[in-house]
Amino acid sequence: MKRFGLAISLLIKGCFVFIIVLPENGFAQTPAFRPNIVFIMADDLTLWDIEPYGSKQVHTPHLARLAEEGMCLDNMFNVVPICSPTRQSLLTGLGPVRNGAYPNHSVIYDGIKTLPVYLQELGYRTALIGKKHYSPEASYPFDFLGGREHDDGDGQDVDLSKAEGYIQAAGNTPFFLMFTSNQPHSPWNRGNSAVYDSGEIELGPNMVDTELTRRQMADYFAEITYLDSLVGACLAIIDRSGHGDNTIVIFATEQGNSFPFSKWTLYDQGLRSGFIVRWPGKVKPAARSGAMLQYLDVLPTLIDIAGGRAEAVNTGSTDANGGVGFDGQSFKDVLLGKRTKQRTYVHGMNTTRGIHHGSEAYASRSVRDTTFLYIENLNHGNRYANVVTISKLFESWAEADASRAREYIQRPHEELYHVVNDPYQLVNLAADPNYGEVKARLKNEMVKFMKQQGDEGVGTEMKAFERQRGRQKGNK
Repeated sequence: MKRFGLAISLLIKGCFVFIIVLPENGFAQTPAFRPNIVFIMADDLTLWDIEPYGSKQVHTPHLARLAEEGMCLDNMFNVVPICSPTRQSLLTGLGPVRNGAYPNHSVIYDGIKTLPVYLQELGYRTALIGKKHYSPEASYPFDFLGGREHDDGDGQDVDLSKAEGYIQAAGNTPFFLMFTSNQPHSPWNRGNSAVYDSGEIELGPNMVDTELTRRQMADYFAEITYLDSLVGACLAIIDRSGHGDNTIVIFATEQGNSFPFSKWTLYDQGLRSGFIVRWPGKVKPAARSGAMLQYLDVLPTLIDIAGGRAEAVNTGSTDANGGVGFDGQSFKDVLLGKRTKQRTYVHGMNTTRGIHHGSEAYASRSVRDTTFLYIENLNHGNRYANVVTISKLFESWAEADASRAREYIQRPHEELYHVVNDPYQLVNLAADPNYGEVKARLKNEMVKFMKQQGDEGVGTEMKAFERQRGRQKGNK
């Protein structure tokens, strides 16, 4: 009863009546032929820096192949532009305040179920190789195949032969294998940066052109190409396994890179994620979808694909409206080409309290539709700070363009951007009365999401220490 539904037949007036009794987790009996799933996640990779999302500078042939054989989801977004909250929102299907893991290096609340639990209940073997960056580990019962939380460049970062062995040992049992790479997270110490001429690199208009920016960008590009080689190794393992026709491959870029105005911010370069899905025989090759999606939708989709009923799940968490289900919904029909739209709005938040060299408090919240991005900086009177603001790179920016550097550390109370006309979010329209109705509409949606999550804004920011690994005072 814990894994499968129970079918009961009764003879009533000469007719058999079948009654399906679902288990407590809401999962009906799973189909006999279920796809395997290999999920590859990068670390601090801006989506525009790979070929499938338009890069003409960075060599990523294996990702280009994956996109040619699958679908690029062009409007996938994180909720938090920091590693640990990003991963834990994806693995729980819950927003970061609701699951408790909203600052970096954080823990989810006791009793919340996670991806490996759900898929194991559906008959899957579940494994992870690479970077974990989730907590507590007991809540994430993956078969751990080894890896590091941080790559110092010494020796082998990850041994993918262990992943191949796991796939071979699975036999006819469906498997979910997650490879969470450390690349291209800084320090950039993998790959051959000599391939990239720093003087020829084209920088985005949101960056300050300094010699150090260019040198570091070359190192970052080299590590992306190294990551691409690992993607190629994974694809080769799947090709050799004999399971290729029944294996879904997913690639996600995570949040943006660690240059200014990217990771740690709620701009598109911080929250927008490259997301590619190859599903042989189901997803059309070389397809693209503009449906608005969030990482909160990923877990319900995987449960749906695995044969479960995500809409019937009790997540182990009750939201402020009394709901116990996921904060996301399955986008399986988007992948199958049956639907072109999903969400109207996507939401974001950022916490600097508790991160390395972070501000004492700097709570930011955002909401975005297909045209506009609204950000409210709740602690706008404070100085914004993180590891970027103490770096040599930022020092070079301040010397070359003091006004642009100042925009990074001194944010206005409200920001509003036309993301279609202004993809790098350079022109703040918040004070323009022509956009008053747009701003009010978006802010209303942001407040609704905060209420549903139990997000108190600045009050939640001040409780960040309680949610960090080794510092929390108790669970909700």
